[in-house]
Amino acid sequence: MSHELVHARVREHLERLRLGHLAERLDALLAEAARGEPTYLDFLDALLSEEMEAKQRKRVSMGITIAHFPAVKTLEDFDFKAQPSVDAKLVRELATGRFIAQAQNVLLFGPPGVGKTHLAIGLGRAAVESGHSVLFTSATALLAALAKAESEGVLKDKLNYFAKPKLLVVDELGYLPFEKRSAHLFFQLVARRYEKGSLLLTTNQMVGQWGGVFGDDVLAAAILDRLLHHSHTLLIHGDSYRLRQKRKAGLLGRGSPQTPDAGAEPGR
Repeated sequence: MSHELVHARVREHLERLRLGHLAERLDALLAEAARGEPTYLDFLDALLSEEMEAKQRKRVSMGITIAHFPAVKTLEDFDFKAQPSVDAKLVRELATGRFIAQAQNVLLFGPPGVGKTHLAIGLGRAAVESGHSVLFTSATALLAALAKAESEGVLKDKLNYFAKPKLLVVDELGYLPFEKRSAHLFFQLVARRYEKGSLLLTTNQMVGQWGGVFGDDVLAAAILDRLLHHSHTLLIHGDSYRLRQKRKAGLLGRGSPQTPDAGAEPGR
């Protein structure tokens, strides 16, 4: 069989096997092999490595799209020196994704503007890169979606949607108080995910204030019981990045109000 026919057949096989990256790179890889004269095993290893890396990039890209992150943030971009209260060792451990494999939760406490959302997105992206399914939502959007689904008679489907990802990131919990029915809907979601999937929450309210957030001390206690049972907590003290930048620009004086301290014990 001629070289041209073999080449065409190999490309066809690659495409039918859904090895599209190799089909596109076939000529370049053959030329590289001709220059280096690798063994058959080395050449096969190079082919498979190319395809695996391409599939990994595609999987991560798709996972990030599905997660609906609101911004491009990574843990590598986070300025730990600017926020020394952040437990960098714990963040690195969480970035491995082991807490997700064990269906544990993560709670990020701190005042507005100290980097909670940045860390939440960064940990979410790290989870995607580790092969976990992730969904990001604000608390406001989450509750609106659940309330709408309940009014349309499809609450079970929506609860299943938010229960499905291995990691659900809920941002800005507590910035606005929950209506009574919304608090009960949130409890249903937390209960459904309990010991089955991980929740990562960011909040500006310490646990002692959650009764006011949910409008019911008993319900708040039930939610916290499930969230804290298997959990890691990160407490961020300090001033807002945005206020800090305004001070540097001379837009705020030294006597300007600072963001209140959150005051809690960090750790597991």
